[in-house]
Amino acid sequence: MHFNAEDFHVLRQVQTHSIHQRQHKVSVADFMDVAAWQTQPALRLLFPHILKGKDILSVVDGFVAAHRRGRAIIFALGAHVIKCGLSPLLIEMMRRGWLQGLVLNGAGAIHDLEVALIGMTSEDVAQNLISGQFGMVDETPRLINKALQEFEGEHVGMGAALGEAIAHGDFPYGQYSLLAAAYTYQVPLTVHVAIGADTIHMHPTTDGALLGQATYRDFQRLTLLLRELHDGGCYWNIGSAVLLPEVFLKALTLCRNVGYPVERFLTVNLDMIQHYRPEYNVVQRPTQHGGAGYSLIGHHEIMLPLLYAMILETLEHIKIVG
Repeated sequence: MHFNAEDFHVLRQVQTHSIHQRQHKVSVADFMDVAAWQTQPALRLLFPHILKGKDILSVVDGFVAAHRRGRAIIFALGAHVIKCGLSPLLIEMMRRGWLQGLVLNGAGAIHDLEVALIGMTSEDVAQNLISGQFGMVDETPRLINKALQEFEGEHVGMGAALGEAIAHGDFPYGQYSLLAAAYTYQVPLTVHVAIGADTIHMHPTTDGALLGQATYRDFQRLTLLLRELHDGGCYWNIGSAVLLPEVFLKALTLCRNVGYPVERFLTVNLDMIQHYRPEYNVVQRPTQHGGAGYSLIGHHEIMLPLLYAMILETLEHIKIVG
């Protein structure tokens, strides 16, 4: 293609406008305030009100608002959260009365019980798989099945049964158990099992009917618990990519179907990478007609202590100012 002098002349006829007339997405008003932090060392002052910095502040403020208004705050936890050593932090949140519900998958309950029993958990899967010994310990499935038998009842789910068993049983490290702490502080804790997904399902003493009934009761309990999210509650999905986001979506649907309005609440997905199901089933779909959803990406062992510290200092500041 041939270009002549007239073609280039046209390019010099550019129309401009003043920078003061342009709309902007970034302003120094939203920058982090290091000077203010030096005189008042509050973590929130180190976060800009931009992108994920703005989101993490909104998550903290939403949690604080729900706590102050007496609305439910529910945490759903993948098993990795327990294996990251964060149980003491979550137990402290229960002790402070911050949490009104905990949701675990089957693996979470297993790791929690093993920690309570021997102070350790999580085997080397690759090493034990080739010999057929992966997941073949005796105590874990036997103790879980025994708890479900002893504390079985019409309204007793798996979480309540295991919590009572650990709280009253011979578990030397029971102070690290989320299940036992939830039982002690009377925080509803539900356990949601996918049959065949957990190591205990390979054990000959496991009663599938008993296990299924117990986890189904917990699904019903979770459905009723979600009523308390309405108008200002918080639901955090922390480290579960598939199972718990699916359970949450079904429980929420059932809750709404039988006539309970569950709208205008805040959801959070916190994980090391972004997954399809929590992004849609927790963050976007449940809040599309009211409320807000946030995705925070980061390692649990860093993000949860950081969020806890920000929530605590915000509540303490409100207490002092109030």
